[in-house]
Amino acid sequence: MPSAGHGASSHGVVIPPQADYPLPAFSVGRFSMVQPYDALLVVSFGGPEGPDDVMPFLENVLRGKNVPRQRMLEVAEHYQHFGGVSPINAQNRELIAALQTLLDEQGPHLPIYWGNRNWHPLLVDTIRQMARDGIRRSLAFVTSAFSSYSGCRQYREDIQRACQQVGPSAPAIDKLRVFFNHPGFIQAVVDSIKDARRQLPAPQSQGTPIVFTAHSLPLAMAETSNYESQLRQACGLVAEALGNPPWQLAYQSRSGPPSQPWLEPDICDVLEKLAHEGDIETVIVQPIGFLSDHMEVLFDLDTEAKALCDQRGLKMIRAKTVGTHPAFMQMIRQLILERTSDAPRQSVGDLPAGHDICPTDCCLPPPRPGR
Repeated sequence: MPSAGHGASSHGVVIPPQADYPLPAFSVGRFSMVQPYDALLVVSFGGPEGPDDVMPFLENVLRGKNVPRQRMLEVAEHYQHFGGVSPINAQNRELIAALQTLLDEQGPHLPIYWGNRNWHPLLVDTIRQMARDGIRRSLAFVTSAFSSYSGCRQYREDIQRACQQVGPSAPAIDKLRVFFNHPGFIQAVVDSIKDARRQLPAPQSQGTPIVFTAHSLPLAMAETSNYESQLRQACGLVAEALGNPPWQLAYQSRSGPPSQPWLEPDICDVLEKLAHEGDIETVIVQPIGFLSDHMEVLFDLDTEAKALCDQRGLKMIRAKTVGTHPAFMQMIRQLILERTSDAPRQSVGDLPAGHDICPTDCCLPPPRPGR
């Protein structure tokens, strides 16, 4: 990781070192409501850690959702292909360990807690422990870069509900902003594609098309947020930093009934079309909508999409997610500094940095059928 002095601005914020391809100039803003905090809470989706966990976990995920049971059984089988263990918990432990080391070395000096939406450690249990430890005010880092009901507002609702269950001793918890256009996130994605390109001959690497993927959403949910525009902005910024290769955005992992419209095109449809174009031999797939190589990356991309490419004679190179990339770790630290000091709010591109306090109409849940 870069040292505290590497690339530091006049405000003491560490700027990730630039890659061979320069990022666009980033803008900064100010957030004046500096607050004292005594902890950081990492909030994530959660995943099973053994065969017996799979069905209870999926029942938690799908409770109250209009998802056919047959689809739930299909997803359960995906997990069983990997021994009933999702990589997401282990990857969150790696992220927390790397981030704790960084904060211990460079500050701010905050203990890190971890709570999940759908599986252990559950959010309510973690917040109860925070209360026992005397934590009074905490920031929350949610492992989702983009705005949507399921990726932002629902996590805030989960935190609020868990705090209500814990009662008056629960700490006040403020969510860090979304970071789709933070230069540290963009740099980490750029570097992942540069690593993927190293598997290709130099003359071929620049022109190889890139397909970015993100989790599909029901259209009714996508319409209540800036999810699509944020994704397209992030993809465009990465492509610009890489010299503007051909690229497109695709979606994956839809789970609703066929009658319900979801964001398209599906990744497999995109790969099928590229294979039929004839003059494309290789494609790079980068899951920009995901932060770690969890089950939806391992199965939907590394298994299903890869099998399709093999059948069609198209070479697929899957670029890594950002994981614990040093620029991404520094980004999380910078998001904390925005709320604990006068550090500048960094953003890249045309869209502003995400808001710290969400408006009441931000990322509303989709309307229920019949309303």
